[in-house]
Amino acid sequence: MNSSAYPVPEQSVIFEEEIKKSVFITQISHTPSIDEAKAFVQQVKIQHSGARHNCWGFVAGRPENSMMWGFSDDGEPSGTAGKPILAQLSGSGIGELTAVVTRYSGGIKLGTGGLVRAYGGGVQQALKLIQTIEKKITTRLRVELDYGFIAIAQSELSKFGALEIASEYSEKVVLIVEVEVNQVDALTLSIINKSGAKAMVSLFENN
Repeated sequence: MNSSAYPVPEQSVIFEEEIKKSVFITQISHTPSIDEAKAFVQQVKIQHSGARHNCWGFVAGRPENSMMWGFSDDGEPSGTAGKPILAQLSGSGIGELTAVVTRYSGGIKLGTGGLVRAYGGGVQQALKLIQTIEKKITTRLRVELDYGFIAIAQSELSKFGALEIASEYSEKVVLIVEVEVNQVDALTLSIINKSGAKAMVSLFENN
């Protein structure tokens, strides 16, 4: 599992342009799963049911995870729409996004090269409008320690950006904390060292 954070779209964007009397409307939305990507495509198809083509591409997970990619030419010549859309999305470094490019044809043929430029270019322009937020990959840890080490542990948790989710005070203190996956090893080592190996840190199994 890749534990590093990656950018995702903060909100949807729309970019519209006219090329040789054809109107191209590019819509990009945040879609955290393949099902949500397909639902967004359907939504745009309904919205623009009068258009001849609603071509699309999606990256439904991490930017580099090609298992979560998909695309369609939706009736345009093979390779002229879906692939250029996906190429722009996968090259953007942004994850969890779907682009649908709607074309209202103006009767002038663009040729295969013209279509590739129109579909890819529309997505390229729309991507420039996107504001992103960072998607952090987190996990939960169980920290068990003596009362005397609470202050030290909480200081370490704060240092590594860990959030306390729950706590239990009985013979010992048990803290359930949420932390970024790529900080787990360093945080665990730090707490064990600072407590003289008296604290126990383990992955929290939430059954």
